[in-house]
Amino acid sequence: MQSPAHTYLLGGGPLHLQQQDLAAAPRVLALHDLSGFGRCSLAVILPVLSCMGAQVVQVPTAVLSSHTGGLGDPVLRDLSDMLLPTLQHYRQLGLDFAAVYSGFFSSAGQVSACRAYCQAFPQALKVIDPVMGDDQKAYRTCTGQLMAQMRPLIAEADVITPNETEAAILLGEDHTRRRVFDAAGARRWLVGLAGLGCKSVVITGCHMPDGRYNLVYSGGAYSRVRAEYLPVGYPGTGDIFTSALTGRLLGGDALPQAASFAAQFVERAIALTQKAGTDRRWGVQLEKALPWLFAPELQQRVSPL
Repeated sequence: MQSPAHTYLLGGGPLHLQQQDLAAAPRVLALHDLSGFGRCSLAVILPVLSCMGAQVVQVPTAVLSSHTGGLGDPVLRDLSDMLLPTLQHYRQLGLDFAAVYSGFFSSAGQVSACRAYCQAFPQALKVIDPVMGDDQKAYRTCTGQLMAQMRPLIAEADVITPNETEAAILLGEDHTRRRVFDAAGARRWLVGLAGLGCKSVVITGCHMPDGRYNLVYSGGAYSRVRAEYLPVGYPGTGDIFTSALTGRLLGGDALPQAASFAAQFVERAIALTQKAGTDRRWGVQLEKALPWLFAPELQQRVSPL
């Protein structure tokens, strides 16, 4: 017997949903900062995951008037004192979560609080984006105290998504120089990060002799996902990548395929923003890119490493 259909209007056209599509959305508990202007952190995480069918339960670590990437001196309100009481409230409510997903932390105490969230929901998918630096520079928040808490948090993770700079910091390598990885070097870094206790690893934005790739380790297998080189950077693209990856994992994708989809979604968002010619500090034009989240399949870019 076919499930009854329901028709809604989306963008002026009909959207037909079967009964099974109306099941409760998986909840994603997102511990990130909220920057009012600049399209990053929770401001992009919420729309991406919502469009992918997840309910985002936001736990802001801080509220800022804008991101910190060239928009003057933002107003900032630290919310560290809310993190553990919020967890206590959610446990009293009996909430469960399909995923716990974290990003930027401004202090070691926030990292420790995130670990408490991971331990409170042991069945949830734990996705940790260890935001500590980029472009061969460590953020000023990346202190020894924060690092001392970050490694135990990574041991709780199912998936971590560092960029090359962050991977170098975690491994104790020189993070101030850009590398060209051969296959053996890429595998060594992936194994080293997995050795911190996480189950799977994606290192984004790595250069190899034949191009730029995201490197993946999952289930004992190594792979690489081709990433098109685009000669401009925008704030928030790492948040968008990991959000799209998380949404695809919750939808049943294997990690390499999820990474391939997420990379191509980000590339499309960057390309249309470049064409528009808007100030790079404003972030990508995510609003116009969101329909691509519904693309049935993009290119297959996964190859063995």
